[in-house]
Amino acid sequence: MIKKYFNKFLEYWHKRSVSAYINYLRKKGIRIGSNCTMRHFRTVRIDISRPSLITIGNDVSFNKDFELLTHDFAGGVFIRKYNDFIPAHKRVEIGNNVRFGAKCIVLSGAKIGDNCFIGAYSLVNKEIPSNSIAVGIPAKVICTIDEYYAKRKTQYIEEIMDYARSIQERFGRKPLVQEFYDDYPAFVDGSNFEQYDFPYHRVFNKEQFEIWKQNHKAPFKSFDEFLKAAGIK
Repeated sequence: MIKKYFNKFLEYWHKRSVSAYINYLRKKGIRIGSNCTMRHFRTVRIDISRPSLITIGNDVSFNKDFELLTHDFAGGVFIRKYNDFIPAHKRVEIGNNVRFGAKCIVLSGAKIGDNCFIGAYSLVNKEIPSNSIAVGIPAKVICTIDEYYAKRKTQYIEEIMDYARSIQERFGRKPLVQEFYDDYPAFVDGSNFEQYDFPYHRVFNKEQFEIWKQNHKAPFKSFDEFLKAAGIK
């Protein structure tokens, strides 16, 4: 009983913060790059039984209920059926700039390249090439990151407009600018960003923000113009 509570305490201690958990994994021998993050980090479970088999790159974001395994235990069935034990474990590699949706599982032998997004509830058990969007059980590539980027560049405008309409429909009032803290690209760019008190730092670092200000051209000149285009009166 004492050992059980002590192990619970250790688990809590190792997961007292995102940085504490990542440092713990590094100390165990898992190779993890810089700028890695974990949403709902206490639900993230990374196998430490064979830490030398795991390599994780830079700028990787793990989401709620993420799990990574370097082994399976089908050998447990072999023991009872064949009176034989055959262990099973393989390397797991995750590249740079990889994002996971909620409830993803990465199994032994999986290899995910750079610049990939793995959709929610996906199970990765093989190689996902760099610059891919992959979803499903097992996860399969559905398009390249370039194709998805081009698609999203046109889709997001109508989505933000629909969000504005939903506010008016649900609450019977005009949307407030602060409700668009993540949706500002529709009406903010380098020419007017100082007019809006948005948390740009949540998305960009300083260098990225300077590039974005130079390159991004908002389709609408102001929040009022955006509302008018969305049909908000």
